[in-house]
Amino acid sequence: MNPALLALLAFLPILLAAVLLVGLRWPAKIAMPLVLVLTIVLGYIGWQLDLITIGASIIQGLFITFDILWIIFGAILLLNVLTYSGAVGVIRKGFSQISEDRRVQVVLICWLFGSFIEGAAGFGTPAAIVAPLLVAIGFPALAAVMLGMMVQSTAVTFGAVGTPVLVGVRGGLESEEFDTYLTTTDMSTLDYLLEVTKDVVIFHGITGVMIPLIMVCMLTRFFGTNRSWREGLDIFPFLIFGGLAFTVPYAIIGTLLGPEFPSLFGALCGLGLTTFLLSRGFFHPGSNWQFAPRSEWPRHWFGTLEINLEEHERKDSPGLLQSWIPYALVGLLLVLTRLPQLPLKAFLGSLSLQWNNIFGTEISGSTSPLYLPGTILIVVSLFTYYYHRMTARKFLQAFRSSSGMLLGAGFVLIFTIPMVRIYINSGLNPMGYESMPVSMAEWVASNVGNIYPLFAPSIGALGAFIAGSNTVSNLMLSLFQFGVAERLSMSTTIIVALQAVGAAAGNMIAIHNVVAASATVGLLGKEGAILSKTIIPTIYYVLLVGILGMIAVHLL
Repeated sequence: MNPALLALLAFLPILLAAVLLVGLRWPAKIAMPLVLVLTIVLGYIGWQLDLITIGASIIQGLFITFDILWIIFGAILLLNVLTYSGAVGVIRKGFSQISEDRRVQVVLICWLFGSFIEGAAGFGTPAAIVAPLLVAIGFPALAAVMLGMMVQSTAVTFGAVGTPVLVGVRGGLESEEFDTYLTTTDMSTLDYLLEVTKDVVIFHGITGVMIPLIMVCMLTRFFGTNRSWREGLDIFPFLIFGGLAFTVPYAIIGTLLGPEFPSLFGALCGLGLTTFLLSRGFFHPGSNWQFAPRSEWPRHWFGTLEINLEEHERKDSPGLLQSWIPYALVGLLLVLTRLPQLPLKAFLGSLSLQWNNIFGTEISGSTSPLYLPGTILIVVSLFTYYYHRMTARKFLQAFRSSSGMLLGAGFVLIFTIPMVRIYINSGLNPMGYESMPVSMAEWVASNVGNIYPLFAPSIGALGAFIAGSNTVSNLMLSLFQFGVAERLSMSTTIIVALQAVGAAAGNMIAIHNVVAASATVGLLGKEGAILSKTIIPTIYYVLLVGILGMIAVHLL
């Protein structure tokens, strides 16, 4: 089949999703079943996949759906337990003592704390934790999900202790072609990944500085009383400092230590420094920016997660440090269970449920429930029950509230994730065609020539938009990007780095990440409204990184 026609057919499900979700603002529970049907039809007719392969892909998708729902449940449960224990009310007062200004809270909670969670856990966990926390301290649900999705940008390439590079890029490059390259350049795979990491932290370090500014300006423009960009720009020095407080240590750590710790330790450094300076009176805004009273909020800002902090106040509520201990414990356990040097990672990962070669195909599904961040969140919830001396009745109320919010997300994801797996597994066809994502990428590469670095991040972002994962995008497309760089006589490490950075940016518009984050605040059905906003920072990211890539390839 003509490559241009293959690329066009592969693009149709994405176009349909964009039109229904963003253009027509249909809820995902209606749009995604239609997108799944179209993907099945294209896979069956265009790529000539047999029904067994399509069925195996759907089952593989259900394994992944379970993983995501488990994380969502854990995140909601921890928030509800902290709410019923009175801890969230204490946390809210603690932030008010640092700064009551909502713009400052965005930098502390979303950008810095969220990036730390990304560095520790990855896989959509930051939005699942940050979004409900923002709602609990008084943010509109729609704003909370928008901001939670934007966290998943700069930190993502080194999320889950470097998984998108150590698993995604490494696994995506494994081939005879790559082995030959290493032999001729006298490099090891680790040497190559370290070079890619150095390029990535430079691209992210320059581009990511502006993300806190964009976050806050979008907050004031779309959710402020005056709908003003200027109200965000009013604290420009603090926002730039907040960006640099993360990206400078992030770049230094990535350059010196490799891909495991830039996001994790960069965010910790930034959070500690920023909080310290604010507590000493630096960077406090001249005015205190707040939302309009809740009674004036439009109806579509609200989710079904409603938290009345006064209702859960207790005379014996935990202190500020006690209230934060569960979140600190989440971070600690995520780090301890993800460090390859410790035995916990291998042990928890080995306890898995698997279905290998589903229906006799090359497709397999597996889940490791104990290794998932959801399990850690549930364990910490149980710890909090004892640590905060909650009554059994309060804990059961938190459990019931959390369980009830899963149904809507489960329904949507049952259609969304299988669609993604068919899309990716379409390469297992009898015609020898590349998979749908690679077909689109190949067409772009063959038609742009020397300006390819400008497009390389967008291809990575497209992979993440489809797969909902930087790691999966890198697995799908790293070797393709490497091959294009070799054919065009460009630096392969720079082009592969552009892939990794673009794939991180694509997480801001990944459909099933939006669904998962929306579910944590009870905002299902508003996915199009969220995507129409998070596309703005995504476009900024891939364009600026593409320009930086052009400079790096052709001028440096």
